[in-house]
Amino acid sequence: MAYYRISRRKRGILDSLSVTSILIVINVIAFIFFSVLLGANAVAIDSVAIKPFNILQGKYLWTFITSMFMHGGFFHLFVNMISLIFIGSLVEKIVGRKRYIWFYMAAGIFAGLFFVLSSFIFPGDLNAFAVGSSGALFGLVGLLVLLTPNLPVYVMFIPIPIKMKYAAPGILVVLWLISIAGNVPIGNTAHLGGLLAGLGYGIHLRNKYKRKTRYLDRHFR
Repeated sequence: MAYYRISRRKRGILDSLSVTSILIVINVIAFIFFSVLLGANAVAIDSVAIKPFNILQGKYLWTFITSMFMHGGFFHLFVNMISLIFIGSLVEKIVGRKRYIWFYMAAGIFAGLFFVLSSFIFPGDLNAFAVGSSGALFGLVGLLVLLTPNLPVYVMFIPIPIKMKYAAPGILVVLWLISIAGNVPIGNTAHLGGLLAGLGYGIHLRNKYKRKTRYLDRHFR
């Protein structure tokens, strides 16, 4: 009988944490860090948040990244991180760590770009600032719409589950109505951009992995 020695790679702290957990930690630290700097007037909001006018002038291009990890307040951060726990954890399990983090970042950047380009249609947004991870989150939601369309989810304060394919556009419409009726500064166009990014990537995965996506659709009902 032959004996084989199996060597195992020693796992570091980052390897033992989920990508979702790491993203939450980064978001919290970034929120505190940027809040302190802004409160002390050490940096201007232009250098942290996306402002379409700045981007179209070729300035502060790094805000496509920084704006994803800054939030408008503790409640904004709290709601997004709770959403990330449930939505992100599921997407991470479905697509894997590497594909998940790359798509999360790509969706957030695309959402910011969509917000900037939409200022041509909504000139009032030209000098508006946008922050938050909502664009990336809607990217994850859009992806689930294609991969797990019949997944029952609970939305806001509705006590009955709604299928993901109906819940996603429903949330988008409700937020848009809230922003209009209550004059609340919600980045609806960024949300729409993130959702479109998720739908686009979902179509790609469904075409590339037809058997796996059919299994997911049957499993998450």
